Amino acid sequence: MPLSPLELLKIDHLLTEDERDIAATVRSFVDRRVKPQVADWYDRGEIDLGLVKEAGSLGLLGMHLTGYGCAGTTAVCYGLACLELEAGDSGVRSLVSVQGSLAMFAIWKFGSEEQKQTWLPRMAAGEALGCFGLTEPDFGSNPAGMRTHAVRDGDDWVLNGTKMWITNGSAADVAVVWAQTDPDRPGKGIRGFVVPTDTPGFSAPKITKKLSLRASITSELILTDVRLPADAVLPEVEGLRGPLSCLNEARFGIVFGALGAARDCLETTLAYAATREVFDRSLGGYQLTQAKLADMALELQKGFLLALHLGRLKDDHRLDPQQISLGKLNNTREAIAIARTCRTILGANGITGEYPIMRHANNLESVLTYEGTSEVHQLVIGQALTGENAFS
Repeated sequence: MPLSPLELLKIDHLLTEDERDIAATVRSFVDRRVKPQVADWYDRGEIDLGLVKEAGSLGLLGMHLTGYGCAGTTAVCYGLACLELEAGDSGVRSLVSVQGSLAMFAIWKFGSEEQKQTWLPRMAAGEALGCFGLTEPDFGSNPAGMRTHAVRDGDDWVLNGTKMWITNGSAADVAVVWAQTDPDRPGKGIRGFVVPTDTPGFSAPKITKKLSLRASITSELILTDVRLPADAVLPEVEGLRGPLSCLNEARFGIVFGALGAARDCLETTLAYAATREVFDRSLGGYQLTQAKLADMALELQKGFLLALHLGRLKDDHRLDPQQISLGKLNNTREAIAIARTCRTILGANGITGEYPIMRHANNLESVLTYEGTSEVHQLVIGQALTGENAFS
């Protein structure tokens, strides 16, 4: 009997029973709630926000955090959940990972007790949605150059600036916004602010006409004289260490998540090749097709072993940022290559919405470059290897 793409190495045997149960639960949720509808969401450029409360009821939001209503699972369990979510769609995984690994993690790691009590239980339950405002129109890979700034006015802070490409932005109840508070210290005076989105001066117009991540809300954040009380600032961090540590949490989820999109492409392609007849025999019976399938299965399994190794390191508190870069660089690069190769096997059928291949491929174009482009991760790895900073 044909094997599934991850069975050749008996990878399931490397997981604990709890890990397999969580993966199966999330896969069932995706099969029931996401896959039947996601092609229509993608076509319309929207996502059903009812997923937020449903994900909260399953304990998926901030699931790797402890306390405040969070599930407190392992990093590997969180990674497996990301894989299963992205097998549905990258936009669904983005919704969950931005909520938990960016917005919630920033408050959980660096917030005051009052900020944690105010926001985290509601966010874990899916009763409040968060976003993370770091990237700007002119500053993506170089966040130290951000122009969004915050100045003191009496006991208050006043924020002005613009953020771009913000997942969940126009639907969020709270935004974690990073701003420069000391223009004489670029990159050093950056502080995080917890900004309720109903604060006067805050707006989040939705970005439209996207050709990737269409089943996801992407927005611009505009802050015009947004006045916040002194206790809106995240008290436990200053400088780029804050937002970059949050990005590492989210990048870890991508290391697993990208494999979910690749697996769904490969599973779809295996089923297609078994039934599609070309010259009176199945497409899967041709040597060139089997060579493609073998190479893709190999890279998928290697990527999973890498992700699982990084997850075990993270659970053992031994994971370094450059190791996350290794995982993000490899697994997003291989996932998009798998999606593109699967498309060639499906031929013209591969570009239709009847199959998920082109949707995954388009989404992975974004996953490849957001939260650190491949070039940025290459430089992180290069610096680790040589000790030389080649960023500038």
